[in-house]
Amino acid sequence: MEEKQKESKSSSMKITRRRFLVSSVLMVTSATLAACGINLGGGATTGGPTTQPEVNQAKETASESLKAANLEPTPACGSPEEMTPAVTEGPYFTPNSPEKSSLLEQGMKGTKLTLVGYVVSTACKPAAHALLDFWQADADGQYDNKGFTLRGHQYTDDKGKFTLETIVPGLYPGRTRHIHVKVQAPNGQVLTSQLFFPNEAGNVKDGIYNKALLMDIKSNADGSLSGAFQFVVKV
Repeated sequence: MEEKQKESKSSSMKITRRRFLVSSVLMVTSATLAACGINLGGGATTGGPTTQPEVNQAKETASESLKAANLEPTPACGSPEEMTPAVTEGPYFTPNSPEKSSLLEQGMKGTKLTLVGYVVSTACKPAAHALLDFWQADADGQYDNKGFTLRGHQYTDDKGKFTLETIVPGLYPGRTRHIHVKVQAPNGQVLTSQLFFPNEAGNVKDGIYNKALLMDIKSNADGSLSGAFQFVVKV
């Protein structure tokens, strides 16, 4: 049975998506992000506290980079209405996935996608050690319902940052291209949602699709893709 038949149509939500810009994804300079205390490498970031002027300067620079890439600038944060929208779980969630930030396996076909982002509160504070559980279809649009291929969970670092290495999912019958995710800040509510790809023909026909859940996607010279998304949750 098609996933669309098992999933209820999401309600229309007046929610603005917030995007946090990462230099390795959207070509913002490392120096600018470093001024904000953001570490582009793996693991936790160390250093002094970030001041509001530094944050504002970084946002301005990031906004200019977005305009150059024909992407909408990051809106101001702080309103509860900017929370990441919830979307139906779908029929193929499997609990107790392994902890891993890379879902890639040897010999796996498909276009590589590296997604970098943050989990923050509606007050723009990073949600350190937040749980993210990802699952998706393979390049042929098939889910692994017996094992944990293209399934895994991870935790944000002290700055609320996460990095996911995966592939671009194939098209599942009746659905546009998407990645499933559950997000939970420590002791917070579980957000179940999906991430979508821009410029997909199936987006307008998918009753679950929500433009507030679009990732920022950039093509790389080696044929891989880089993406960015920021989750806003109750903390």
